[in-house]
Amino acid sequence: MSADENEGYYYVAQGDGRYAPTRNAQGAWQETEQHMAPVAGLLVHCLERHDPRPELQWARISFDILGMIHLEETTVVTRTLRPGRTIELVEATASAGGREVVRATAWRLARTDTAEVAGVEAPSMPGPEEVPVWTGMEHWGGGFISSLEFRSAETRPGRGHAWARTPVGLVDGEESSGFARWCGLLDVANGIANRQAPTEWLYPNVDLTLHLHRQPEGEWVGLDTSVSWGPTGAGQTSSVVHDVAGPVGTVEQALTIRPRG
Repeated sequence: MSADENEGYYYVAQGDGRYAPTRNAQGAWQETEQHMAPVAGLLVHCLERHDPRPELQWARISFDILGMIHLEETTVVTRTLRPGRTIELVEATASAGGREVVRATAWRLARTDTAEVAGVEAPSMPGPEEVPVWTGMEHWGGGFISSLEFRSAETRPGRGHAWARTPVGLVDGEESSGFARWCGLLDVANGIANRQAPTEWLYPNVDLTLHLHRQPEGEWVGLDTSVSWGPTGAGQTSSVVHDVAGPVGTVEQALTIRPRG
Protein backbone atom coordinates (compact mmCIF):
# COMPACT_ATOMS: atom_id res chain seq x y z
CA MET A 1 0.00 0.00 0.00
CA SER A 2 1.36 3.43 -0.95
CA ALA A 3 1.43 6.36 1.44
CA ASP A 4 -1.44 7.99 -0.48
CA GLU A 5 -3.60 4.91 0.04
CA ASN A 6 -2.79 4.43 3.72
CA GLU A 7 -5.84 5.77 5.54
CA GLY A 8 -4.86 4.47 8.98
CA TYR A 9 -1.86 6.77 9.56
CA TYR A 10 -0.64 10.30 8.97
CA TYR A 11 2.84 9.17 7.91
CA VAL A 12 4.60 6.07 6.65
CA ALA A 13 8.17 5.62 7.89
CA GLN A 14 10.66 5.24 5.03
CA GLY A 15 13.79 4.79 7.15
CA ASP A 16 16.74 7.10 7.84
CA GLY A 17 14.49 9.85 9.24
CA ARG A 18 12.30 10.01 6.11
CA TYR A 19 8.50 9.98 6.31
CA ALA A 20 5.90 9.93 3.55
CA PRO A 21 2.73 11.87 4.44
CA THR A 22 -0.62 10.30 3.61
CA ARG A 23 -3.71 12.20 2.50
CA ASN A 24 -4.66 12.40 6.19
CA ALA A 25 -1.85 14.95 6.67
CA GLN A 26 -3.22 17.31 4.01
CA GLY A 27 -3.53 20.95 5.08
CA ALA A 28 -6.55 23.21 5.29
CA TRP A 29 -5.27 26.28 3.41
CA GLN A 30 -3.95 24.54 0.26
CA GLU A 31 -4.32 21.02 -1.15
CA THR A 32 -0.60 20.73 -1.85
CA GLU A 33 0.57 21.34 1.73
CA GLN A 34 0.69 19.41 4.98
CA HIS A 35 -1.27 20.62 7.97
CA MET A 36 1.00 21.88 10.72
CA ALA A 37 -0.70 19.72 13.35
CA PRO A 38 0.51 16.26 12.22
CA VAL A 39 3.93 17.73 11.42
CA ALA A 40 4.15 18.84 15.06
CA GLY A 41 3.22 15.34 16.18
CA LEU A 42 5.87 13.87 13.88
CA LEU A 43 8.55 16.20 15.26
CA VAL A 44 7.65 15.26 18.86
CA HIS A 45 7.76 11.60 17.82
CA CYS A 46 11.30 12.11 16.48
CA LEU A 47 12.38 14.08 19.57
CA GLU A 48 11.21 11.22 21.79
CA ARG A 49 13.26 8.76 19.71
CA HIS A 50 16.35 10.97 19.97
CA ASP A 51 18.49 9.96 22.96
CA PRO A 52 15.49 8.89 25.13
CA ARG A 53 15.54 10.28 28.67
CA PRO A 54 12.58 8.73 30.57
CA GLU A 55 13.70 10.45 33.77
CA LEU A 56 13.00 13.84 32.16
CA GLN A 57 9.65 15.43 31.22
CA TRP A 58 8.62 17.83 28.47
CA ALA A 59 8.12 21.39 29.75
CA ARG A 60 8.10 23.54 26.61
CA ILE A 61 8.02 22.75 22.90
CA SER A 62 8.23 25.61 20.39
CA PHE A 63 7.56 25.11 16.69
CA ASP A 64 8.59 27.70 14.10
CA ILE A 65 7.04 27.36 10.65
CA LEU A 66 9.72 28.32 8.14
CA GLY A 67 7.69 28.05 4.93
CA MET A 68 5.03 26.08 3.11
CA ILE A 69 5.07 22.45 4.26
CA HIS A 70 4.82 20.64 0.95
CA LEU A 71 2.76 17.45 0.88
CA GLU A 72 5.67 15.22 -0.01
CA GLU A 73 8.35 13.14 1.63
CA THR A 74 9.54 14.80 4.84
CA THR A 75 12.95 14.33 6.42
CA VAL A 76 13.51 14.98 10.13
CA VAL A 77 16.92 15.65 11.69
CA THR A 78 17.33 15.77 15.47
CA ARG A 79 20.12 16.96 17.73
CA THR A 80 20.83 17.95 21.32
CA LEU A 81 21.49 21.66 21.68
CA ARG A 82 22.15 21.77 25.43
CA PRO A 83 22.86 18.45 27.13
CA GLY A 84 22.39 18.15 30.87
CA ARG A 85 21.64 15.78 33.70
CA THR A 86 18.47 17.57 34.86
CA ILE A 87 17.77 20.15 32.12
CA GLU A 88 18.19 19.51 28.40
CA LEU A 89 17.35 21.35 25.18
CA VAL A 90 16.76 19.31 22.02
CA GLU A 91 15.83 20.19 18.44
CA ALA A 92 14.09 18.51 15.52
CA THR A 93 13.94 20.05 12.03
CA ALA A 94 11.62 18.88 9.24
CA SER A 95 12.50 19.41 5.57
CA ALA A 96 10.21 18.97 2.57
CA GLY A 97 10.33 20.22 -0.99
CA GLY A 98 14.07 20.78 -0.75
CA ARG A 99 13.99 23.18 2.21
CA GLU A 100 13.59 23.29 5.98
CA VAL A 101 9.92 23.85 6.78
CA VAL A 102 9.39 23.45 10.55
CA ARG A 103 11.86 23.61 13.44
CA ALA A 104 10.99 22.44 16.95
CA THR A 105 13.03 23.13 20.08
CA ALA A 106 12.07 21.51 23.36
CA TRP A 107 13.10 21.74 26.99
CA ARG A 108 12.91 18.57 29.03
CA LEU A 109 13.33 18.80 32.78
CA ALA A 110 13.97 16.43 35.67
CA ARG A 111 10.96 14.90 37.39
CA THR A 112 10.54 15.86 41.06
CA ASP A 113 7.82 15.03 43.57
CA THR A 114 5.97 18.34 44.05
CA ALA A 115 2.50 16.91 44.66
CA GLU A 116 2.10 18.59 48.07
CA VAL A 117 2.53 22.08 46.58
CA ALA A 118 0.84 21.52 43.21
CA GLY A 119 -1.89 23.96 42.18
CA VAL A 120 -3.59 25.17 39.00
CA GLU A 121 -5.41 28.47 38.42
CA ALA A 122 -6.90 27.82 34.98
CA PRO A 123 -10.59 26.86 35.08
CA SER A 124 -11.75 23.44 33.95
CA MET A 125 -14.04 22.90 30.97
CA PRO A 126 -16.83 20.36 30.42
CA GLY A 127 -15.41 17.00 29.41
CA PRO A 128 -15.80 15.51 25.94
CA GLU A 129 -18.50 13.13 27.10
CA GLU A 130 -20.54 16.05 28.47
CA VAL A 131 -20.80 18.00 25.20
CA PRO A 132 -22.21 17.09 21.78
CA VAL A 133 -20.44 16.20 18.57
CA TRP A 134 -19.50 19.46 16.82
CA THR A 135 -19.55 20.00 13.08
CA GLY A 136 -18.23 23.55 13.22
CA MET A 137 -14.93 22.60 11.55
CA GLU A 138 -16.52 21.26 8.37
CA HIS A 139 -15.90 24.54 6.51
CA TRP A 140 -12.17 23.75 6.63
CA GLY A 141 -10.83 21.67 3.79
CA GLY A 142 -8.08 19.08 3.71
CA GLY A 143 -7.59 15.51 4.79
CA PHE A 144 -6.31 16.31 8.25
CA ILE A 145 -9.37 18.15 9.56
CA SER A 146 -11.68 15.52 8.07
CA SER A 147 -9.76 12.82 9.99
CA LEU A 148 -10.72 14.29 13.38
CA GLU A 149 -13.67 14.06 15.74
CA PHE A 150 -14.72 17.30 17.46
CA ARG A 151 -17.02 18.02 20.37
CA SER A 152 -18.12 21.41 21.64
CA ALA A 153 -20.98 23.22 23.33
CA GLU A 154 -19.65 26.77 23.10
CA THR A 155 -18.01 28.55 20.17
CA ARG A 156 -18.37 32.02 18.71
CA PRO A 157 -16.09 34.31 16.67
CA GLY A 158 -12.98 34.88 18.78
CA ARG A 159 -13.88 32.51 21.63
CA GLY A 160 -14.46 28.78 21.91
CA HIS A 161 -14.19 25.56 23.87
CA ALA A 162 -13.65 22.37 21.88
CA TRP A 163 -12.36 18.82 22.21
CA ALA A 164 -10.56 16.92 19.45
CA ARG A 165 -9.33 13.38 18.95
CA THR A 166 -8.42 11.13 16.05
CA PRO A 167 -8.62 7.41 15.26
CA VAL A 168 -5.69 7.79 12.87
CA GLY A 169 -2.23 6.60 13.95
CA LEU A 170 0.77 8.90 13.70
CA VAL A 171 3.46 6.80 11.97
CA ASP A 172 3.10 3.48 10.18
CA GLY A 173 6.22 1.43 10.79
CA GLU A 174 7.33 3.10 14.06
CA GLU A 175 5.64 2.98 17.45
CA SER A 176 4.43 6.41 18.57
CA SER A 177 3.62 7.56 22.10
CA GLY A 178 0.30 8.93 23.23
CA PHE A 179 2.04 12.23 23.92
CA ALA A 180 3.28 12.61 20.34
CA ARG A 181 -0.21 11.85 19.01
CA TRP A 182 -1.68 14.35 21.50
CA CYS A 183 0.73 17.06 20.33
CA GLY A 184 -0.30 16.24 16.77
CA LEU A 185 -3.73 17.80 17.44
CA LEU A 186 -2.75 21.12 19.03
CA ASP A 187 -2.56 23.25 15.89
CA VAL A 188 -6.33 23.00 15.35
CA ALA A 189 -6.65 25.70 18.04
CA ASN A 190 -6.36 28.40 15.38
CA GLY A 191 -9.42 27.07 13.56
CA ILE A 192 -12.04 26.61 16.26
CA ALA A 193 -12.98 30.23 17.02
CA ASN A 194 -12.50 32.09 13.73
CA ARG A 195 -13.01 35.81 13.88
CA GLN A 196 -13.68 35.82 10.12
CA ALA A 197 -14.46 33.18 7.51
CA PRO A 198 -11.35 31.57 5.96
CA THR A 199 -12.99 32.02 2.55
CA GLU A 200 -12.61 35.79 3.00
CA TRP A 201 -9.47 36.14 5.14
CA LEU A 202 -6.15 34.31 5.50
CA TYR A 203 -4.77 34.00 9.02
CA PRO A 204 -2.21 31.19 9.20
CA ASN A 205 -0.04 30.87 12.28
CA VAL A 206 3.73 31.15 11.92
CA ASP A 207 4.51 29.33 15.16
CA LEU A 208 3.09 27.27 18.00
CA THR A 209 4.46 27.16 21.55
CA LEU A 210 3.29 24.61 24.10
CA HIS A 211 4.05 25.09 27.80
CA LEU A 212 3.20 22.24 30.18
CA HIS A 213 2.88 22.05 33.95
CA ARG A 214 1.70 18.43 33.77
CA GLN A 215 2.15 15.66 31.23
CA PRO A 216 -1.18 15.01 29.43
CA GLU A 217 -2.83 11.61 29.30
CA GLY A 218 -5.42 10.07 27.02
CA GLU A 219 -6.52 10.71 23.44
CA TRP A 220 -8.58 13.89 23.87
CA VAL A 221 -7.14 17.41 23.49
CA GLY A 222 -9.29 20.13 25.07
CA LEU A 223 -8.88 23.72 23.88
CA ASP A 224 -10.17 26.75 25.77
CA THR A 225 -9.32 29.28 23.08
CA SER A 226 -9.35 33.07 22.61
CA VAL A 227 -8.44 34.75 19.32
CA SER A 228 -7.29 38.39 19.13
CA TRP A 229 -6.64 40.30 15.92
CA GLY A 230 -4.82 43.61 15.91
CA PRO A 231 -5.29 46.54 13.50
CA THR A 232 -2.05 46.07 11.50
CA GLY A 233 -2.16 42.45 10.30
CA ALA A 234 -0.91 40.55 13.35
CA GLY A 235 -2.96 38.31 15.61
CA GLN A 236 -2.73 35.85 18.47
CA THR A 237 -4.51 32.62 19.28
CA SER A 238 -4.21 31.71 22.97
CA SER A 239 -5.44 28.42 24.43
CA VAL A 240 -5.47 26.70 27.78
CA VAL A 241 -5.02 23.05 26.84
CA HIS A 242 -6.62 20.16 28.70
CA ASP A 243 -6.81 16.43 28.96
CA VAL A 244 -9.89 14.81 30.47
CA ALA A 245 -8.49 15.34 33.99
CA GLY A 246 -8.15 19.12 33.60
CA PRO A 247 -5.74 21.84 32.40
CA VAL A 248 -2.20 20.76 31.51
CA GLY A 249 -0.70 23.93 30.03
CA THR A 250 -1.04 26.58 27.33
CA VAL A 251 -0.60 26.98 23.58
CA GLU A 252 0.22 30.29 21.88
CA GLN A 253 0.15 30.96 18.13
CA ALA A 254 1.22 34.10 16.27
CA LEU A 255 -0.90 34.89 13.21
CA THR A 256 -0.30 36.80 10.00
CA ILE A 257 -3.62 38.24 8.78
CA ARG A 258 -4.56 39.46 5.32
CA PRO A 259 -7.64 39.48 3.10
CA ARG A 260 -7.88 36.90 0.35
CA GLY A 261 -6.86 38.58 -2.88
